[in-house]
Amino acid sequence: MPSWRTTLTRAGITTPRLRDDYTHTARRVLRREPAPYVTLRLLAAPPLVPWLTAGLAFMNRVDDVAETGTPAERASATTALAGHVEAALATGDSPDPLLRAYAHAVRTRGLPGSWVTRFLDGAATAEAAFDGFAAEEDFQAYLDAYAWPGVLVFTGLQYEGGPDPEQAAGWRRFVDAAQRVDFLADLSGDLAEGRLCIPRARLDEHGVTRADLEGARETPAVRALLDAETRLARLALAATDGILDLTEPGLRPVIAAMTELMDHQLTAVERAGTAVLRRDTGYGLVAPLRTLLRARVRVRAAR
Repeated sequence: MPSWRTTLTRAGITTPRLRDDYTHTARRVLRREPAPYVTLRLLAAPPLVPWLTAGLAFMNRVDDVAETGTPAERASATTALAGHVEAALATGDSPDPLLRAYAHAVRTRGLPGSWVTRFLDGAATAEAAFDGFAAEEDFQAYLDAYAWPGVLVFTGLQYEGGPDPEQAAGWRRFVDAAQRVDFLADLSGDLAEGRLCIPRARLDEHGVTRADLEGARETPAVRALLDAETRLARLALAATDGILDLTEPGLRPVIAAMTELMDHQLTAVERAGTAVLRRDTGYGLVAPLRTLLRARVRVRAAR
């Protein structure tokens, strides 16, 4: 693995200020999301790493702002952030080194600004005012407004000129699966924070109440609901087949590892059953290490 300085040089980032901006951004990602950062450094092609690191940092910044405080505070803070981002994209400059790095990445890679605007709009509405989903249609609307553009402001930087319609559609399928798995894996923690991410209509279909879930009641109805949700997640994960064909070669090892870990986490949820209502379902330590080591061996062999 090349040094960070060499990685910046391979990406064509040579001016001292920009190198400092990307280094600042990488450190923020490492502190907040060490596993994704290490995965990018070990598995992604070095010329892609700075762009994707900036994209991940930006996605995290927006997530943090949209999820902190009351709904009104979240909406106000996200709107203010959108103004700062718009100025950075227009001028290429900002008092914030993270936004300077991200604006440079967007401009250099040619990512359409419409994805960034769509993500920020969704953060100020769909995420800041999140109050659960009434039905499947509301979940799909949430994906379109927030989760899908949120993935593309990050992964879209792999493509020069941004994703084409087929690539964008592939990431829409990917985020559908990722969000379903994430909601199930984090069900206990979300409920504790007052968030119910299973559409209420599906609770009604199974005769389950929110209190049943919050109380981690092991009833046949609760088990049937969770079984149905994991089946939907499994179908969504199967629909991501082919995503590697839509991914740039330099990022394929990362996405293959992410997909493998998503499958591992969903399997853990399936095995846990109603225990997902008592504790969140993580990746564990062994599975990610094995996945990363196998992927690293393959990358080294290919290079």
